[in-house]
Amino acid sequence: MLVSLKIENFALIDQLAIDLRPGLNVLTGETGAGKSIILDAIDAVLGSKATGRLVRTGAKKALVEATFEVRPAVAAWLEQHEIPAAALLSCRRELTAGKGAVRSRSKLNGVSINKAQMEELRQLLVEITAQGQTVQLGSADLQRDWLDGFGGQSILQQRQAVAAAHAAATAAWQALDRRQRAEQQRQQQLDLFEYQARELSSMNLDDPEELERLKQEQQRLSHSVDLQKQSYQVYQILYESDGTADACADLLGKVESILTDMQRFDSEVDPILELVSDALAQVEEAGRQVNTYGEGLETDPERLAEVDQRILQLKQLCRKYGRELPELIDYYQEIQAALEALNGDGQSMEALETAHQQAQQRLIDDCAKLTQLRRQTAQQLEQQLIAELKPLAMERVKFEVAIQPQAPSAAGADAITFLFSPNPGEPLQPLAEIASGGEMSRFLLALKACFSKVDPISTLVFDEIDVGVSGRVAQAIAEKLHQLSRQHQVLCVTHQPLVAAMADAHFRVGKQVVQAAKSKRRKAEAAVDPDERTVVRVMALDSEARREELAQLAGGRSHQEAIAFADSLLAQAETIRKAS
Repeated sequence: MLVSLKIENFALIDQLAIDLRPGLNVLTGETGAGKSIILDAIDAVLGSKATGRLVRTGAKKALVEATFEVRPAVAAWLEQHEIPAAALLSCRRELTAGKGAVRSRSKLNGVSINKAQMEELRQLLVEITAQGQTVQLGSADLQRDWLDGFGGQSILQQRQAVAAAHAAATAAWQALDRRQRAEQQRQQQLDLFEYQARELSSMNLDDPEELERLKQEQQRLSHSVDLQKQSYQVYQILYESDGTADACADLLGKVESILTDMQRFDSEVDPILELVSDALAQVEEAGRQVNTYGEGLETDPERLAEVDQRILQLKQLCRKYGRELPELIDYYQEIQAALEALNGDGQSMEALETAHQQAQQRLIDDCAKLTQLRRQTAQQLEQQLIAELKPLAMERVKFEVAIQPQAPSAAGADAITFLFSPNPGEPLQPLAEIASGGEMSRFLLALKACFSKVDPISTLVFDEIDVGVSGRVAQAIAEKLHQLSRQHQVLCVTHQPLVAAMADAHFRVGKQVVQAAKSKRRKAEAAVDPDERTVVRVMALDSEARREELAQLAGGRSHQEAIAFADSLLAQAETIRKAS
């Protein structure tokens, strides 16, 4: 149940707080008074699309906060999403105006949530039926969803089974279709891939760095004589000189000997001696390694020829395939995978055809079960809906749920059409083609009444569901709204005094022009008076104010007559409430 609503800087609303009650809550006011803005705010806090017009002119940020009473289904949802639960749930949405866009942030009990989560929770909190929505009654998909929803868990579970069977059948068909299309091109692709695979396999491609490694080996073999000479020169300089100059190791040895003598008289040379000793050891080791390196170098013309040939082959192959060697190795692996796929990926054509037939038959069987459940549910809906329509001045209405076969889909194999005849002697025709606006409104209200006991939503919102009706029909709608309000909290925008009189809580909505605070004055883009602003105000009406409001709604009479009429409406409403 929606307990309270707090709105700041939203459209024409500067600041507004409303405390709602269980049962039937009614909003009345002149046309254009701002009643729909309040419903827009409820819609916005529950995740509807945000636009710049929702942020009040001159303000940077709009805020809507709705507080709900937590029912078991909502508590379970909050626990599932690890959101702190309490007796009340605070849904808060901030809209921040920017250049050409609006940023939005939603929170539940202080925890940020995304749009998908808010839309999911909305299904448990509020359903808004707005003006013009009756046009959607003609949607075949919506009619099918309503029928399934009325059927409850048995239909919804079977529909899930159908969706799973449809997904499996689709996957089986796609696998078969891929194989069939692949088979048409199989031989041509096999010839190409097998040739490429043989060619690449014969080259023993397994090392992405082979070409670079071969180039280094080529350089070493090509310059082996020079490398031998240079390594011997390094060895002489470092370790064993055969000329007049001492080798580096000899010089360091002499230095080490001198420092050793100095050490006897002054220990401060110890660190220097240590450095020289380390340098001598490293020079000697370098000399030995360069000597070993030089002795290991050999001229090998045959190996050089092999390396040159391998490099040439690899370069030619890379040019042919337009790839570097690492990419060519990857391509070889792709070819092997493609060959495996072309050979059926482990499944024969016959196996794929059998799998598709089995999946298709499972889908047909599940659809047949769903059709049977829908036919049973359709009879129940027909009977109950007619019973709900009769009190709405449609005593001789006829209604039928037509179920016709169609190609299986994730929603089953049924085309659902609501057929309707409001007048005796007239044939049943599709609802959207024959029903007037008033009849559509009453049909939708009756449909909601049928769902009242199975619908998990706690709050139903109606925006002028009684538009276009009067007199006896308006009274019937008022009583139906009262009936709904015993199962759900109902919030209704109306111009009908008969409906307003049935309210458990009555609010008057109106616009006022107020002086703008100087510190908050802003010039809008259009030419407006910056000293005055229009705001929406909502007043909870006491018994005396309700009399006046109902009299205003009735109109067309003298004030005394209108007040008397209002009193009669309130008395009648009280009688109906006591009898229900």
